[in-house]
Amino acid sequence: MAKSSKSKVKTDKTPVDLLTQKQAKEEHARLQVEISGHDKRYYRQDRPSVSDAEYDELRKRYNAIEERFPDLRTFESLSLKVGAAPTRGFKKVRHAIPMLSLDNAFAEQDVVEFVARIRKFLKLTDDEPIAFSAEPKIDGLSMSLRYESGDLITGATRGDGAEGEDVTANIKTLKEVPQHLKGKHVPAVLEVRGEVYMTKADFLKLNERQKAADDTIFANPRNSAAGSLRQKDPSVTASRPLGFFAYAWGEISEMPAKTQSGMIEWFERCGFTTNPLTKICHSVEELLAFHRQIEQRRAKLDYDIDGVVYKVDRLDWQERLGFVSRTPRWAIAHKFPAERAITVLRDIEIQVGRTGVLTPVAKLEPVGVGGVIVQNATLHNEDYIKGIGGDGEPLREGRDIRIGDTVIIQRAGDVIPQVVDVELDKRPKDAKPYHFPKKCPCPLHTDVVREVTATGEEGARARCSGEFACPFQKTEHLKLFVSRRAFDIEGFGEKQIDYFFEQGWVKEPADIFTLQKLNKKIKLEDIEGYGETSVRNLFASIDERREISLERFIFSLGIRQVGETTALALARGYGAWDAFHEAALKVAKGDEEAMAEMDALDQIGDTVIAAVAAYFRESHNRGIVERLTRQVTILDAEKPKTDSPIAGKTVVFTGSLEKMTREEAKATAERLGAKAAGSVSKKTDYLVAGPGAGSKLAEAQKHGVQVLTEDEWLRLIGS
Repeated sequence: MAKSSKSKVKTDKTPVDLLTQKQAKEEHARLQVEISGHDKRYYRQDRPSVSDAEYDELRKRYNAIEERFPDLRTFESLSLKVGAAPTRGFKKVRHAIPMLSLDNAFAEQDVVEFVARIRKFLKLTDDEPIAFSAEPKIDGLSMSLRYESGDLITGATRGDGAEGEDVTANIKTLKEVPQHLKGKHVPAVLEVRGEVYMTKADFLKLNERQKAADDTIFANPRNSAAGSLRQKDPSVTASRPLGFFAYAWGEISEMPAKTQSGMIEWFERCGFTTNPLTKICHSVEELLAFHRQIEQRRAKLDYDIDGVVYKVDRLDWQERLGFVSRTPRWAIAHKFPAERAITVLRDIEIQVGRTGVLTPVAKLEPVGVGGVIVQNATLHNEDYIKGIGGDGEPLREGRDIRIGDTVIIQRAGDVIPQVVDVELDKRPKDAKPYHFPKKCPCPLHTDVVREVTATGEEGARARCSGEFACPFQKTEHLKLFVSRRAFDIEGFGEKQIDYFFEQGWVKEPADIFTLQKLNKKIKLEDIEGYGETSVRNLFASIDERREISLERFIFSLGIRQVGETTALALARGYGAWDAFHEAALKVAKGDEEAMAEMDALDQIGDTVIAAVAAYFRESHNRGIVERLTRQVTILDAEKPKTDSPIAGKTVVFTGSLEKMTREEAKATAERLGAKAAGSVSKKTDYLVAGPGAGSKLAEAQKHGVQVLTEDEWLRLIGS
């Protein structure tokens, strides 16, 4: 039974450092669902659905939970994710080296801790100097330019970090992107990375031309840069005033410098434009002073920035520091505070997600904030509206939200704002407290229930109890299934899903692949909005997706807690669908050996295992999977593409390492293509044991796992 509201409030307000393991699991799972949706809308659609400030707060709390409870960091973890899948319309390009994101700092103390972590990782003394390259963080579109023998070969957007869009023809129209690199000694292969942007002055001129031509009006310079670069006609891109700042690199056959700042100087000699405000800082105090200086100059700059980026200058230290999840340890983005405005809340609408979670959305009186008109904001959940906590936790205690209220919103960038306060003195006398629905707004009107946490307390999320009987959940699952990260069926969007579901033609994923056969009866080509060509193209798109990679297939099933990165981990761990399917069925039956094997996979933990078990325990879900597998061919997972001696191996570290920190050892193993696991199983390849090795050493001996000393490990990897 759920605890009382009073008890619940205390739990929802609990700081991360006071959360129990079970409470942390509950909140971690809730946060990742919301953040992943925001990532999709920001990176893929250039139409973010929450404010930068709200997003940053969600990320900050999520990361803090993972830092305190590292077992929660699975391959599903948002700390591994960068962006969202590339959009259709351009050929896809696989990045030779992933384009990852940066961790964020929001307060000066975050920067202090960032520097302290670097010193600890590298075992540096407090007085040993560290040089940092500091530069303004451009708010534009990330781009990777590939040069071979000095000639520009490919231009690709970041996309989801692993795969982007080929915009080569368009990028070649930019004056600040050299077609051929200057200098005699350029690497045979070079990927230059940077930001495509539009100045504020050019943005205003462009919108004046767009308005005069009765064409699209862009919301801000970032959107205008993204829209201009994604034109099908390169001549349109050429007519748009786009700039490019170079600041990083991907694959490179020969390093021309030993420092970050040296690379930037070399980029200039090659013909690139780099940011003239970039500066070398030698202490935390200098970094913070630079941040304050840039913030003061922000309004006078002719391009948008949303913070300052700090990078360790020495490249050998960057290599040693490596990456954690989706971000480098050697860099961080120090963000600026969000902008604010005042408006009126006109209504509250309820949206039902794929997993049945009800999310209240504030419908605002349109208001301009930083040059953008905003009119929607997520209200998270029932508790947030009541002013007693919730996901965002910016609302002051006791300040509930009511329809008709004058609210303070904050925004940074082209995003939907966050409600941060209510002006009670302006509240209408007839404004009534908002009552969260007890019934789902779906046609079935099934009961809405509050989740109960593992501790027996009432959670913040409200969920429709109808499960797959709820039409909203069925259609949302279908929308996930055809989405770009899953089956990526072109021409099968949200409108088509809603219409086909309403007509009863597509009720589950397998129905999509039998639609062409059904069309002999329904005759789509005779329906308004369709025609022979569009119907032919739709069925061709469906047929193209009858063969799919294992990781995409697993992701498409809509298993809770199994996002894109978790699906990839499971695919690589099991290699083939039959192996994963057999393991999942065993896990669903409580097979301890199968659960242990799944748990031994890199960054797969209890949360994912429980979700897989729950999914395959349901006969309805098993039926969906069985019918679907009869319609498609599932490809085996790709083998790791590296020639290192530990590629594809599973390594566990234990005891005290003397020549590097445990964290650095794991980072090195992962960089060389190995899996750094946290526990030993019979599938572990190596246990690297330092002084003080305990139970893991005994477990390795039990399973016959090869045990290495630290020196033997270093010889094995050639270090």
